[in-house]
Amino acid sequence: MAAPKNRPHRRRLVLLCFVLGRLWGAAATQTRYSVPEETEKGYIVGNISKDLGLELRELAGRGVRIISRAKSRLFDLNTRSGNLITADKIDREELCAHSPRCLVNFKVLVEDKVKLYGIEIEITDVNDNAPKFEAENLEVKINEIAAPGTHYPLPEAVDPDVGANSLQSYRLSPNQHFSLVVQTGDDGSIKPELVLERALDREEEAAHRLVLTASDGGDPPRSSAAHIHVTVLDMNDNAPTFAQPVYRVQVPENVPPGTRLLTVKATDPDEGANGKVAYKFGKINEKRIPIFQLHKNTGEIATAKSLDYEECAFYEMEIQAEDGGGLKGQTKVLLSVEDVNDNKPEVTITSLFSPVREDAPQGTVVALFNAHDRDSGRNGQVDCSIQDNLPFKLENSVEDYYRLVTVQILDREKASEFNITVCATDRGTPPLSTEIRVTLSVADINDNPPVFSRASYSVYLAENNPRGISIFSVTASDPDSSENAQVIYSLVEDTLQKVPVSSYVSINSDTGVLYALRSFDYEQFRDLQLCVTASDSGDPPLSTNVSLSLYVLDQNDNAPEILYPALPTDGSTGVELAPRSAEPGYLVTKVVAVDRDSGQNAWLSYRLLKASEPGLFAVGLHTGEVRTARALLDRDALKQSLVVAVQDHGQPPLSATVTLTVAVADSIPDVLADLESIKTPADPNNSGLTFYLVVAVAAVSCVFLAFVIVLLALRLRRWHKSRLLQASSGGLANMSASHFVGVDGVRAFLQTYSHEVSLTADSRKSCVIFPPPNYADTLINQENCEKNEPLCVSDESRFPIEDTPLVPPLDWDSLRSHKHREETRAHPGAPAARTWSRTHGFPAARLGAPSVPGRRLFP
Repeated sequence: MAAPKNRPHRRRLVLLCFVLGRLWGAAATQTRYSVPEETEKGYIVGNISKDLGLELRELAGRGVRIISRAKSRLFDLNTRSGNLITADKIDREELCAHSPRCLVNFKVLVEDKVKLYGIEIEITDVNDNAPKFEAENLEVKINEIAAPGTHYPLPEAVDPDVGANSLQSYRLSPNQHFSLVVQTGDDGSIKPELVLERALDREEEAAHRLVLTASDGGDPPRSSAAHIHVTVLDMNDNAPTFAQPVYRVQVPENVPPGTRLLTVKATDPDEGANGKVAYKFGKINEKRIPIFQLHKNTGEIATAKSLDYEECAFYEMEIQAEDGGGLKGQTKVLLSVEDVNDNKPEVTITSLFSPVREDAPQGTVVALFNAHDRDSGRNGQVDCSIQDNLPFKLENSVEDYYRLVTVQILDREKASEFNITVCATDRGTPPLSTEIRVTLSVADINDNPPVFSRASYSVYLAENNPRGISIFSVTASDPDSSENAQVIYSLVEDTLQKVPVSSYVSINSDTGVLYALRSFDYEQFRDLQLCVTASDSGDPPLSTNVSLSLYVLDQNDNAPEILYPALPTDGSTGVELAPRSAEPGYLVTKVVAVDRDSGQNAWLSYRLLKASEPGLFAVGLHTGEVRTARALLDRDALKQSLVVAVQDHGQPPLSATVTLTVAVADSIPDVLADLESIKTPADPNNSGLTFYLVVAVAAVSCVFLAFVIVLLALRLRRWHKSRLLQASSGGLANMSASHFVGVDGVRAFLQTYSHEVSLTADSRKSCVIFPPPNYADTLINQENCEKNEPLCVSDESRFPIEDTPLVPPLDWDSLRSHKHREETRAHPGAPAARTWSRTHGFPAARLGAPSVPGRRLFP
């Protein structure tokens, strides 16, 4: 509520503030109230919520509070009701002294909106102080010869109230010799003066007692009385007179105590005691008396305490000079205190919004603070600044309030905390400054995905690993904090050989450790491509993928596998052919083996483990070639048994063995005749197959012998050879089929052979030729055949040392049909010789075994 008598003045003030607010765009809204002093604590001054347009329920949530620079808190805000209430009793006289108007200004801050509202409260005076004299007993000395009408100044009463509640009148108790006159000064003050109405007579009455009463205009009025004791003196007709009616002096506020300010001087032309002057303070505020001291005899005024411009900038004192006869003279001393820059600026943080999100937009308010200086003029003008190279700036918002706002987007990963130094410097000489430090934390957001320590990973794992073994560990880091930096690992779904990758490898989601879920086989697959995902726990989560190559390392877990010669499935034993005329180094056969391992584990070496005739054969260490170590002798057995071992270079090494049977003979008929002596145990499980093999062998042998007989008939010159062949055919017909390698035993190679038969119409000779050791794949040696022999077996023929194709079983049906065609077409005009060649192919062995040079007989 406002005082009615001040309402017009307040209206003009409100209008002025409104105009200034329009000019100053950032100025706060000014709201005015009034409250009488001495009200009890909790007195309702006004409703802030209603007057500022704030929702009552939002007061607490928006952080509405009072900001004041006053040393003591005078008002509080009730957030429940929205009322502005007094925080304690208010003493207007202590707060504003004799100021005509007592105004209290403060700000109401709405933190949510970062908005300030100006509040001005006028403290209205109540009549709580009575006029008070400096002394209750006053002594006035008047000479008996004083003329009626003489005025004697009396001490003034002091009333700290203002307006109608201040001192309004004086009243003197009735007396026939004295009356009271009140004088009004230029400043509106009233001064009592004692007027002598009738001449005094000391002998008649030496003393008079009067009562001076001072009253104010309050309701009810207050008053106080001073007792005046008038002493009638003998004649003293001159009062002391000061050299100046008014003394003016200026002094800086930083003068030390005891500094002489000025000296007042009063003179009295009287002599003796009537001319001796004594000085004393007249009218002065009792609170200011301890600040100054006045020398009683010299009139020198000095400081008793330090001055403070901020507490009081102007002092008015009345000095009285009294002579020994009781006459007084008075003067005024007006002392102005000059401000010096003795106060540092004060910086108060009003609001601090910490932490601030790192994605806060540019211009976000992070702090609000107040900077002011108690000095005046340039000494009280404050400039604020912060250090350079910070993503913040200062903005002056309202009066001496500053806002700290962002000038760019923050990045917590670069700086998670800022120590901001706010420096407030005044413009005095020399300038004074104050620094405060503001610690601002940056709140993290999930703006960084996890990052792996490498761009890709390569892992090497030996095969046959145990299940569940830890094989590797990936690590990803996230520069964010808290949940945004918590990394979770997972595998990207994929398939390997139509099987999910997750069935081969698993990963610990917390540690990134990879585990093998099964034992790996190098021969099954050699590498596994994985994709690991690292995701953080932010909202929304961010993730990063990295490729991981798992390479399976080979172990020596596979023994060598012999491809040639392979053991027939029917239990029969294959026979390798070596002529008795073979020279040392003659290639009998070649052992072919492979190892499913790789590298050193697949490097194979061959050695002869056992032989029926030691020293007769040798095996190539790296080639597996079985060669004759010396020339064959007549005493050497027809059947030679060899055991060849194949070993890899693994750790530990693994090996396999194969048994070879080598038949020693000079020609095919000899071989066929001598093979009767080669006995192998029959397998009862393969009796059916053996029967068919015997039939096949017999049929082929018959066809072959028939062909030989035809040739011998055409070559009558060698009839003794035909008998030998006929004798051999009888033994071949009864030979056990188990002496030969079965059809199912053909697994190791694809061979191509050529067999040449030469026929001449004139000589009627034919020649079956064993190929010479010229390493040729086609057996053509017609020139070495004697023209006068029906069957030519060259003495120089030798089995090839190496790379010579094996002799496959002869296709007797084809030979007979071809012979029939040749005989039918033969006539005198036909060519002297015809060449017949046929190529047979056998199934290739599994795993693609290469062709093996050497001889091997098949039925």
